[in-house]
Amino acid sequence: MAMKRIALLGAVWALAMAATGMDGQALTAANPQRQAALALEQQGKNAEAEVAWRAYLAAHPSSPEPYAHLGLLEARQEHYKKAVPLYRKALAMDPAVPGLRLNLGLALFKDGDLKGAIREFSVLLASEPPSSPEVQRLNILIGMAHYGLAEYVEAVPYLKQAVAQDAQSLPLRLALAHSCLWSKQTQCVMDVYRQILALNSESAEADMLAGEALDELKDNESSTKMFRAAAKANPKEPNVHFGLGYLLWAQKLYKEAASEFQAELANDPNHVQAALYLADSDIQMNELEIAKPLLESVVKLNPAVGMAHLELGIVYSENGRNADALRELTLAEKLTPNDVNVHWRLGRLYRTLGKKDEAKAEFAKASTLNKAADDDLYKKITDGRARLAPSPEPATAPTNQ
Repeated sequence: MAMKRIALLGAVWALAMAATGMDGQALTAANPQRQAALALEQQGKNAEAEVAWRAYLAAHPSSPEPYAHLGLLEARQEHYKKAVPLYRKALAMDPAVPGLRLNLGLALFKDGDLKGAIREFSVLLASEPPSSPEVQRLNILIGMAHYGLAEYVEAVPYLKQAVAQDAQSLPLRLALAHSCLWSKQTQCVMDVYRQILALNSESAEADMLAGEALDELKDNESSTKMFRAAAKANPKEPNVHFGLGYLLWAQKLYKEAASEFQAELANDPNHVQAALYLADSDIQMNELEIAKPLLESVVKLNPAVGMAHLELGIVYSENGRNADALRELTLAEKLTPNDVNVHWRLGRLYRTLGKKDEAKAEFAKASTLNKAADDDLYKKITDGRARLAPSPEPATAPTNQ
């Protein structure tokens, strides 16, 4: 999910960047010193321009213009942390400098301070009339800043406004569809899906989004169909084979799932999740020796994946490598202490090793976790029944006093 966010942030950023610099409008009476600084800036001579603007600042300490241009020079060199205080200084001296607050917001955005960027862009949006062309850009910037923060509910209204004003942008629609999906607004995903197909009838990513939305609705057949269409449209689309494989795995179609996980690994040999679920599919098909090297590669790539340590522990246990199994299952327990399977497997292993007390303790933990899950389910059922039950009638009819 994070990689998708980063990729779309980059793609949509260009849509909002038609004019990011100062407009060169004179803020003070023209003079040779100022003109020389502007000329150097326009020629891209950043070091010389900085010297010239600092000289101008020394002669005009109450003017916000040199601070604004010094900030711009830093931003051009991607020195956003240095640009921000210069822009703030100019803004404190004169909030009405054209383009200044926008440049501050852009510098904050590019520096990763998305919350700070949202504050500046929101001030600008509130001051713009609805018909202003700046509204479109600000909606994109605010929407994408929320998107970058994984604040998907907040991103949706801004991205909807931006999409409504841009009939052709696929990246914007993809960002909106992802925001709707990750905030569980399924109908919104399907609406945007249809818009994307109108622009690109063979969009693999659009089919994947629709598939994920249908999966949220527990429509396995339709979701699988969408992922198959996505894989056919673009077999190289990142995660398309993993997504289809996961749906097949969840339906216990392990042979088909394994084929898809292998296809994902052919596209991306370091895809940890594809390797993990391929190994699990092999285990389900009793192909333990095929699963073992896959799991060993997963724990090397990412030692924090509890499921990989659990499954490797299972494989080692079945092979009689009890010391290795104990090491892996103990690691799994540390990473996923509330996983019933981990405690149950540890209990079995301890029993095999003759450690009765340890086995008893692990089985007790597994039992407690199972009971907690059962109690939670019972509570949900009884709460649901209570909500569905009719209101009780009064014991006696009301009387008029």
